[in-house]
Amino acid sequence: MSAPVLSIIILVVMFLLATVLPLNMGALAFVGAFLLGSVVLGMSTNDILANFPGGLFLTIVGVTYLFAIAQNNGTIDLLVRGAVRLVGSKVVLIPWVMFAITALITSVGALSPAAVAIIAPIALSFAAKHKLNPLMMGMMVIHGAQAGGFSPIAVYGVTVNGIIAKTELDANPMAIFLASFVFNLAIALVLFLVLGRNKTLSTPAGRLVEQAAEKRMSVSVGARAAGVTLQGSGSDISPAGVSSKGTSEVSKETPASGTPVEGARASVPQLVTIAGLIALAVISLGFKVDVGFVSITIAIVLALVSPAAQKGAVNKISWSTVLLICGMLTFVGVLEEAGTIKFVSSGVANLGMPLLAALLICYIGGIVSAFASSTAILAALIPLAVPFLATGEIGAVGVIAALAVASTIVDVSPFSTNGALVLANAPEGVDKERFYKQILAYSGIVVVAGPGIAWLVMVVPGWM
Repeated sequence: MSAPVLSIIILVVMFLLATVLPLNMGALAFVGAFLLGSVVLGMSTNDILANFPGGLFLTIVGVTYLFAIAQNNGTIDLLVRGAVRLVGSKVVLIPWVMFAITALITSVGALSPAAVAIIAPIALSFAAKHKLNPLMMGMMVIHGAQAGGFSPIAVYGVTVNGIIAKTELDANPMAIFLASFVFNLAIALVLFLVLGRNKTLSTPAGRLVEQAAEKRMSVSVGARAAGVTLQGSGSDISPAGVSSKGTSEVSKETPASGTPVEGARASVPQLVTIAGLIALAVISLGFKVDVGFVSITIAIVLALVSPAAQKGAVNKISWSTVLLICGMLTFVGVLEEAGTIKFVSSGVANLGMPLLAALLICYIGGIVSAFASSTAILAALIPLAVPFLATGEIGAVGVIAALAVASTIVDVSPFSTNGALVLANAPEGVDKERFYKQILAYSGIVVVAGPGIAWLVMVVPGWM
């Protein structure tokens, strides 16, 4: 059996094991890289580890550490509360506030599940009080998270752009970001028109969401004062009602201190945090400074300003995601040594129909990602598509943007972390079984139609 074929079998086995069993795909990837590299290819461990993405490791650690501090000191809840105050009693705008806030959180570097874990309880609580469609509110949060997920300083964006940077393909980070943002915005608009518009007429309700944010702020600050931190980010997130295995466990958050949090004013650490998030975007994007070093520097500054807020923040770094991405990219490096990437790309190219090949890649990404990690899919499929795209027969940016969208919009699936978080936070009075079936049906529509529409819009016209 040839090395490329054997490596593909190993990759398939890895995905199956990670899907069926509670195993981290990254850990399996490190094992696969070691076995394939040392046993089959005769590579030394130094050669295998040469593919370890050190820069990406620092980026993920830095941004999730920074975001954990921002969550601990109540800055995120402050932003939610402020945004709700802007719309006042116009309930019709609240779903869009949830979309925008979640998009903002992910665009500055937070992981998508972390953003959903914070905003989904607030959004669904609001939906329950005002008899809004919980499916609409939950999906608005998820699509908001995915809309900001491919910003040049977000984890998805850094992963995709980092892979492209190692090739001779033309890179266009902003095009990929905007493609994902506009696509998810369009889906959110359809959701709103179909499921929510007639029920979100102006009724006084803005204060409800504001109170929800204040309650979360009380919990965060009060628990921090008691030396306790809320569970945090990554693929094993379990705040607000979802366990690390994706099962529903409604949490009963109670402030550790009896003192309510002042909702009208921002504290000094919160103001410094907001300034730090702005500085992260300006320095990283405007001056092209490595986002990993910038984010961890700002995080340390915040830790010095407010030592209490950083208590437990290191534990909330998304270590499971760090392991996942670093393991997958290390394994992809070994796949390249084995000739697998060239083997698969030649097979796709030999189809003789570039558009059909691109459509096939998008559907593979979408279907597999509905049950497995989107990040892992992106890390595995983009390198496989690079040699095929290098032929110039089809627009590389359009295909990569379509693949990025196809592999992430399906995170609405109840089998993914985001979908599980929304399901777990179903408000009281909602039939969980019916809600599950609604999410499952919606995700089925997205899986069937999403990759095809992304391909039709981004690849077929050839404008990207």
